[in-house]
Amino acid sequence: MRKHSLDRWLLAAVLVVLLSSSSSFAAKKDVKKKKSNKEVTYDGTSLIIDGKRELLYSGSIHYPRSTPEMWPSIIKRAKQGGLNTIQTYVFWNVHEPQQGKFNFSGRADLVKFIKLIEKNGMYVTLRLGPFIQAEWTHGGLPYWLREVPGIFFRTDNKPFKEHTERYVRMILDKMKEERLFASQGGPIILGQIENEYSAVQRAYKQDGLNYIKWASKLVDSMKLGIPWVMCKQNDAPDPMINACNGRHCGDTFPGPNKENKPSLWTENWTTQFRVFGDPPTQRSVEDIAYSVARFFSKNGSHVNYYMYHGGTNFGRTSAHYVTTRYYDDAPLDEYGLEREPKYGHLKHLHSALNLCKKPLLWGQPKTEKPGKDTEIRYYEQPGTKTCAAFLANNNTEAAETIKFKGREYVIAPRSISILPDCKTVVYNTAQIVSQHTSRNFMKSKKANKKFDFKVFTETLPSKLEGNSYIPVELYGLTKDKTDYGWYTTSFKVHKNHLPTKKGVKTFVRIASLGHALHIWLNGEYLGSGHGSHEEKSFVFQKQVTLKAGENHLIMLGVLTGFPDSGSYMEHRYTGPRGVSILGLTSGTLDLTESSKWGNKIGMEGEKLGIHTEEGLKKVEWKKFTGKAPGLTWYQAYFDAPESLNAAAIRMNGMGKGLIWVNGEGVGRYWQSFLSPLGQPTQIEYHIPRSFLKPKKNLLVIFEEEPNVKPELMDFVIVNRDTVCSYVGENYTPSVRHWTRKQDQVQAITDNVSLTATLKCSGTKKIAAVEFASFGNPIGVCGNFTLGTCNAPVSKQVIEKHCLGKAECVIPVNKSTFQQDKKDSCKNVAKTLAVQVKCGRGKKN
Repeated sequence: MRKHSLDRWLLAAVLVVLLSSSSSFAAKKDVKKKKSNKEVTYDGTSLIIDGKRELLYSGSIHYPRSTPEMWPSIIKRAKQGGLNTIQTYVFWNVHEPQQGKFNFSGRADLVKFIKLIEKNGMYVTLRLGPFIQAEWTHGGLPYWLREVPGIFFRTDNKPFKEHTERYVRMILDKMKEERLFASQGGPIILGQIENEYSAVQRAYKQDGLNYIKWASKLVDSMKLGIPWVMCKQNDAPDPMINACNGRHCGDTFPGPNKENKPSLWTENWTTQFRVFGDPPTQRSVEDIAYSVARFFSKNGSHVNYYMYHGGTNFGRTSAHYVTTRYYDDAPLDEYGLEREPKYGHLKHLHSALNLCKKPLLWGQPKTEKPGKDTEIRYYEQPGTKTCAAFLANNNTEAAETIKFKGREYVIAPRSISILPDCKTVVYNTAQIVSQHTSRNFMKSKKANKKFDFKVFTETLPSKLEGNSYIPVELYGLTKDKTDYGWYTTSFKVHKNHLPTKKGVKTFVRIASLGHALHIWLNGEYLGSGHGSHEEKSFVFQKQVTLKAGENHLIMLGVLTGFPDSGSYMEHRYTGPRGVSILGLTSGTLDLTESSKWGNKIGMEGEKLGIHTEEGLKKVEWKKFTGKAPGLTWYQAYFDAPESLNAAAIRMNGMGKGLIWVNGEGVGRYWQSFLSPLGQPTQIEYHIPRSFLKPKKNLLVIFEEEPNVKPELMDFVIVNRDTVCSYVGENYTPSVRHWTRKQDQVQAITDNVSLTATLKCSGTKKIAAVEFASFGNPIGVCGNFTLGTCNAPVSKQVIEKHCLGKAECVIPVNKSTFQQDKKDSCKNVAKTLAVQVKCGRGKKN
């Protein structure tokens, strides 16, 4: 008995110890959780996170526009580029494509995306919508909303507000369940409700103002512990922070509407999105850097680059006429590769601003105007040596000398120099010392074996059922299930009404509200027409031969996406609206008044899913013989391109349609819509590696146009192995030489001097020097040429410094290139231009 009692006592003692240890561990865990919770507040200077003021450098990265396999690399590169925040929209039509049926998997896995950002130690700004624009189909609103009885989008409308509130609460509750808000220890520090509402507010008058107040109260009432913003909404109701969108918010933003709100820049456009028919566009990194430096010099504390990585509008997700490639000229290009010098120059800017952090957040601002085109903005903390200055030259033609605190500074044309201690220039917005790159599309040897194309051609519909005297509106007909809607009608022509007079011909005229149209008369293809992003409407007109008796007209209306902006989007219409026959002796025959129209949506191949392996078997494919009519499906198999680099398909020889690889929608292509330069707006179409298998990948293409040449298509591997530098001898040395210790800006290196740095990606090394000139070379990376002045030893010097190395550093001065004594063009300011090729050796 004693033994058993002792055993019981010992067991009880052990349990007490274990329970107390468990309680202690749980208590410690709770304490740890409590410590990690961050209070986010703000004042007139900045956001305050966990009691600390922050300068926030943010970049827009949209999770549906890349793949989960790409997310880790993209987010990591964003952080390495000096960002501490990622901003994303939440896409309602991605998450609820059908009412009440939700999708949060694959590219729609918002939680996974945010947790990856958190894993990288970065913050998140969540832009809820419900409307996002974003050049995304329907501005992110699901199609089914259009069919809710009595609904009007984005106004004080009961059905819209009910559905919006349900959606908003669903998303925010999901974030809360995953403990993703900063107040729970998560990364979300800022939210946005609505989007650029001021652009449409006047159309809704008082109802618009009521709606904005309602949206503000909705998110504020949820008490999530984060501030909320409204962008381009200067009258944003308290406690919403009004924020700026644009290219130059340092000059265009009127400022916060209350003194206790910080200056936030929610969209700094890094380039211009492109639509089919556009020529190439870009925004220089010098202009971006100038705009950011100016904004921070005027009490700004948050900038977001829209986009930092644009990505791809896979499938049919782009808004009307918008290309499949999105914001490719961003710091990270469509493939997630660093676009230099945009990436590196902005990284240096963030470093320079971080050196100014203390005076910017705690100093008192002062301004001087020493000249017509010059300006000094600086921040000093009284009683300390803390000081930071921004010296601006707004003269676009010439450098200007500015005197400040007893010293003279030469400031390049239209630029800002940053002095984090009010003495030392560590960065100039116009002087790029980071490297440059040029993107290469290399034809794949492995993927481009002779393609054995097979084809399946759609059958034109016969007379379809219908009782409408006006062609049905195309958005409502397709319901965002397809890009295609059929229209058929028949009309009789009496033989006495056919023209007999010489010179009189019959014509068919079709007026359409967009986007594109294909037409057949009595089985003969007449041609096609289309509008543009700027002018959706168009008129198709062609001479035709009519027969006495019954004639059959077939039209295929084509969408390129739903609209993404403007008021009353639920009442936006498109498609053919007026059809008439001209030249009859009886006068113009208006087929929209005298004939009934039949309708059908989509292609037969779409319904059968023949873009997938399973669907292929549902139709009879024939061998491609070199020529095919329009509305033809093409299929072939290919092996994955060699290497692990990004891959793409070049759609040379094709017209307009859709691409799938292994059942995954790559996107819309439109090669026949040429820009003013005579070239397609987009040629290469990204195929993410996660879409591919090592061998036997299924390529399926639906082509609208006849007589295309699929044999001209090819697969390419994408790299940025062409690396360059372009550094003037009078440039400011890299900000990487400097650090701040207490109130002092100190050099990290013993010798702060101007250098050019070239670095290959991954394990690659510099295999060749393709160009080198210390003098006055001209051109850009990938296309340099010699000027009138050149140091003869330029290439020899670069080869000595760089060949065989993963990274090399070249001093930029006359002595390096033997020009200190033998300078044949002494009066020329020298620039070093270098272009090298990176590659892998046999052992790499």
